[in-house]
Amino acid sequence: QDFNRLRALCLSQGLLFEDATFPAHISSIGPSLLPEDKLRRIQWKRPAELQRNPYLIMDGVSRFDIMQGEIGDCWMLAALGSLTLQKQFLENVLPQDQGFQDDYAGIFHFRFWQYGDWVDVVIDDRLPFLNGRYLSVQPRTSNEFWPSLLEKAYAKLRGSYQNLHGGYLSDALVDFTGGVQVQFSLKDPPPDLEEILKAADKSRCLMGCSTSSQLRRNIELRNGIVQGHAYTVTGAVKIRYKNGWKHIIRIWNPWGHGEWKGPWSDNSPQWDHVEPKYREALLRNKDDGEFWMSCKNFQEQFSWLYICNSTP
Repeated sequence: QDFNRLRALCLSQGLLFEDATFPAHISSIGPSLLPEDKLRRIQWKRPAELQRNPYLIMDGVSRFDIMQGEIGDCWMLAALGSLTLQKQFLENVLPQDQGFQDDYAGIFHFRFWQYGDWVDVVIDDRLPFLNGRYLSVQPRTSNEFWPSLLEKAYAKLRGSYQNLHGGYLSDALVDFTGGVQVQFSLKDPPPDLEEILKAADKSRCLMGCSTSSQLRRNIELRNGIVQGHAYTVTGAVKIRYKNGWKHIIRIWNPWGHGEWKGPWSDNSPQWDHVEPKYREALLRNKDDGEFWMSCKNFQEQFSWLYICNSTP
């Protein structure tokens, strides 16, 4: 589908685009994502029906715009969280030639890497709702819609929303970059893991990590870490602590809330031994799903680390 041609056609006819190839229909959700009675209750709404003044992007693109919805696509949202930190990759996926202000015709497009090519995926902006709540990712700012629309385009690429329910973080990282990804088992980590993390952060790699799902999926442990869940690694630094140095890692939960409660978490006493200027630069004490932890705790709590960049 040719985005510019379709948009021009809709504008000339004064119509809002309706995508026949990914319709506002149960087939786009998938037959077994929800029980049948719920599937029948799904409504599709355009952002302009939900908000008086919708925007594609407000005040830039940030991981904190994303809050996972009912669908188990944390693997894709964790990769997306990392993508928002790397603007050189982001503009490939999220073209800037669209929005709700100029030339709006209910049509949007996003680009994903598939088998050696960038594929342009065109969608209409009708989003699925169940009982008045977003079925898919919800925007933290009520009138900013890039996360919901990008997720819809990715669902179309994969065939349905149901096909986003469970997947591999490593696949999404490659689909968003066309890059090369490497995985490290944290049960048997390389001896220089701290240096690898710091180097990857410095060379602007996308990074994610996941917890083991052997017990049960999406079970939150007492320490705040969710089992069978994917997270974004958003930073790795070495800081002065007491009389020495400490490697700490920053991690973000695509739920948009729910954080680690152990050492180096938002309110932990470790921060009292860090110089105020560093503490202020590094610590955002909010329930936004983002937290710091030590490299040792990171290895204990997570099973896999994923690193991706455009070249090896």
